[in-house]
Amino acid sequence: MINKIAHSVAEALTGIEDGATVLIGGFGTAGIPNELIDGLIAQGARDLTVVNNNAGNAEVGLAALLKAGRVRKIICSFPRQADSQVFDGLYRAGKLELELVPQGNLAERIRAAGAGIGAFFCPTGFGTELAGDRETREINGKQYVLEYPIHGDVALIKAEAGDRWGNLVYRKAARNFGPVMAMAARRTIATVHDIVELGALDPEAIVTPGIFVNRVVQIDRVATQAGGFKRAA
Repeated sequence: MINKIAHSVAEALTGIEDGATVLIGGFGTAGIPNELIDGLIAQGARDLTVVNNNAGNAEVGLAALLKAGRVRKIICSFPRQADSQVFDGLYRAGKLELELVPQGNLAERIRAAGAGIGAFFCPTGFGTELAGDRETREINGKQYVLEYPIHGDVALIKAEAGDRWGNLVYRKAARNFGPVMAMAARRTIATVHDIVELGALDPEAIVTPGIFVNRVVQIDRVATQAGGFKRAA
């Protein structure tokens, strides 16, 4: 019987090794799997490469992981924000490596990994420092830069509901990078607020099929959000 439900965050995170590449879903503070990030801090893996849309907010979630000294490199699109003081301090001190990737390129590089695409050409970044020394090519009179997929050892994502087979549905903007990250990682761990019986999820509404998910762990729906707001059940 297939049952991907973990009894705790700690159980779900078992086996993440030092040096792993960790894809972490979320866009700003929407869809960030904070419980899994806190669990990763407690789990102890270090020297990580983290892929996320930004580099953390304030001193919670991803920023807390950076502050704990567990991350060697971060790949993201928006490292600096008004409350990105943890990233700023580590980067300026030379304690954190940054690979800056335009947001569309970031999403497509992750999607390419899940789709089995070896590389692709994209016009974004041509003629800038972001292109580095990568191959360029003129296609139909336009210049393109060669981009490579971003594969993950593990993806940590947040969904709204799931079943024991690992099928997932999301809540609005919290969906963001979750589906492509689940496809691009060798192992995917998802938090959900609701675990439902098989067949309860409308097949047309399932965004991430269970084939891409290894572990599902249920978390409390009512959690304190930024600014003290609590979302009711």
